[in-house]
Amino acid sequence: MLEFNNVCYSYDKTPILEDVSFKVKHGELVFLIGKSGSGKSTLLKLIYMDLLADSGFVEFEEFNSESLDRKAIPFLRRKVGIIFQEFRLLKKRTVYENLSFILEVINVPSKEIRRKVNDVLGEVGLIHRRNSYPDELSGGEQQRIAIARAIINQPILLLADEPTGNLDPETSIEIMDLLKRINSKGTAIIIATHNYDLVKKYPTRIIKIEKGKTISAQLKQQS
Repeated sequence: MLEFNNVCYSYDKTPILEDVSFKVKHGELVFLIGKSGSGKSTLLKLIYMDLLADSGFVEFEEFNSESLDRKAIPFLRRKVGIIFQEFRLLKKRTVYENLSFILEVINVPSKEIRRKVNDVLGEVGLIHRRNSYPDELSGGEQQRIAIARAIINQPILLLADEPTGNLDPETSIEIMDLLKRINSKGTAIIIATHNYDLVKKYPTRIIKIEKGKTISAQLKQQS
């Protein structure tokens, strides 16, 4: 589904990633770990092609960074859901409006929008918050809405960039459990984090960025 092949990327002549190669299969759950500033966010941006590799290539489904037509990017991004640490909800729109907006811009019929919004709100356990504004929600609730927004188009790949970075430990576990449930239904997920304690609680594949390169990693699991 996803392949990095000898990918190199530099910013302002400073190498960020060097000869990065790995593959992710359909339905896989992967932790992407590394220190802050190690290049995790850069790697995620290369996946949804907000950035393009200096050399090597990224291939996601039928999209290849070496031959990418910029007009194809919106179609690529319909297959990818993105969760940010900062939530990035529209403050002056209700929960329902934050979610419906994603579908309105791609001309989904209004009846279908209502069904899809209600479905994802049910999935994240916040149907009762559909008319609330972001400032009326807790941090955990805002991140659940951000997750609902990311999955509303039923992406095959979900990218989570430090999804628990602004949350307390108990809420972080709740968010991770929600992501695990989404993954169990077939959505591949890559979770970028520097919270190693959280990673240890969830035994799954780990890719570590160290000195610009990716290596397979194994952390001692916690019960």
